[in-house]
Formats: sequence, C-alpha cells, structure tokens
Amino acid sequence: GFGSVDPWKGAAALREIERCLDLGLRGMKFHPAAQAFYPNDARFYPIWELCQRLKMPVIFHTGMTGVGAGSPGGEGIHLKYGRPIPFLDDVAADFPDMPIILAHPSFPWQEEALAIATHKPNVYIDLSGWSPKYFPKILVQYANTLLRHKMLFGSDWPVIAPDRWLADFEQIDIRPEVRPLILKENAIKLLKLA
Repeated sequence: GFGSVDPWKGAAALREIERCLDLGLRGMKFHPAAQAFYPNDARFYPIWELCQRLKMPVIFHTGMTGVGAGSPGGEGIHLKYGRPIPFLDDVAADFPDMPIILAHPSFPWQEEALAIATHKPNVYIDLSGWSPKYFPKILVQYANTLLRHKMLFGSDWPVIAPDRWLADFEQIDIRPEVRPLILKENAIKLLKLA
C-alpha cells in the first residue's frame, strides 16, 4: 500500500509520512491537481527530502483528472498542476535517489511524461486511469522499447476494474516478452518485493 498526506500541512505531513512507513506502507501518493500544489515549489522540498531519505517511492497523479470533470468550473480543479514538465522534471532532477512514478498516461502531456522517464533514471510511468485500448501509439512504442523496464500496471479501480484493464491490455500490441515486465516484474524490482 501507499499512503497520502496533505502536502500543505508542513511538519504534520512529515510526521504522517514517517507513520506511514511504520505502518508498513511502501510509498506515498500525491494528487497535485486535487491538492492544488506545484511539486517543484521549494515549500514542499522537505517532503521529497524525507521520502528520498526513507527510500519511499512517490506517485504523482499527472495529466487530466476525472475529479470534477463535467462539473461547473471542474469543481475548482486546475489541471495545470498535473503537468509533468516543468513541475515533476524539476523534482526528479533535484531528488535523483527518490523513485518517482508518474500516474496515468499524462493526457494531454503524454510525450512530456515519456521524455522525463527516458531522461531521468528514477522516473517510472504507471498505466492506470485509462483503458489500454485508448493508449496513444507513442506510449505503446515506448512501452515496447526504451521504457519497457519503467512501465507499471495499474487499473485505477473502481473507475476501471482490473479485469477490464487486463482484457483491454491483451488487445494492444505489447510484445510478449514485455507483458510480464509491465504486469509484475517492474513493480517487484521497484518496490524491492523479491
């Protein structure tokens, strides 16, 4: 499991991250658009410093979010916070020993996410939040080649049930030798489960 804290809580957020580790959680998850913060803001760097020191991977929601979608004003959610460059590229550069997972295909900034994951050894992409049948061609190309060891399974349940995601994943052009990497092996290595 991964924990989550309100990054605006300062020292209380740091204490809660340490408590998450004591509970046996493997990492932390942040949703910059829903939490209205830029990850590269120096006010949040103590959080990343702690996660790096604790060797905790951090997942950041990227791209569009279903939260508030279709509601007047998107319920006040500003999508700009979910853009990978510059906000998460800065964090990846400044905290090279902290594994970073860019959650979702980062629509409409997919190529920014691919660029960061290609450029920064500590950055991974999870494929949750979208049915694989909607993956852009470039995402499938990178998953099969340059980023085959940096792509991770995720369904985003209850929005997309794992069975549906897996059935749709079977229908896309992912190489047979890459499928087990995405579905299991990359996560085992990243989370040090073996």
